[in-house]
Amino acid sequence: MKLNRLLVLLTFLCLLAACNGTPPAANTPAPQSSPTPAASPTAPLTGFAKDLQYIRNGGYTYVWVFSRKDGKPLDREDGAFLRTNAPQVVDWVTTEEGKKVIGGTNFNLEEGNLGLIKKRFVTEDYSAR
Repeated sequence: MKLNRLLVLLTFLCLLAACNGTPPAANTPAPQSSPTPAASPTAPLTGFAKDLQYIRNGGYTYVWVFSRKDGKPLDREDGAFLRTNAPQVVDWVTTEEGKKVIGGTNFNLEEGNLGLIKKRFVTEDYSAR
C-alpha cells in the first residue's frame, strides 16, 4: 500500500513538473523583424491625372477624354456640341488649360453618337474594363 502511494505521488510529481514548465515556443525569443521602410509618400496628383482620378472616383463604367483636333482649347460651341451629342455623360471636367474635357458615364457612347463626335474631336477611351 505504501508502494502504491509512493507510485501515485511520484506520478503526480512528474505530471506537475511537466505541466509547470513553459512551452518551448514561449521560451524562444520572438524573432526580431527588421523595420519595414515606410512606403514613400506618393506625390499628390495634379493636372490631368487629378481630374481623371476625380471622374474615376465617380464609379463610372466609361471614361472618355475629348480634345480638339487642332489642339486649341475647347470653346462654348465645342461644349454645346458635346453636351448635345453625348447627353448620357453625367460628369464633365475641363482640364489641360481647357484643351481637354473628361467625361464619365455608365452608357456606352459607342452605342450613341460617338461616331459623330469622333469626326470633330480626338477621343480617348480611359475606361477601366
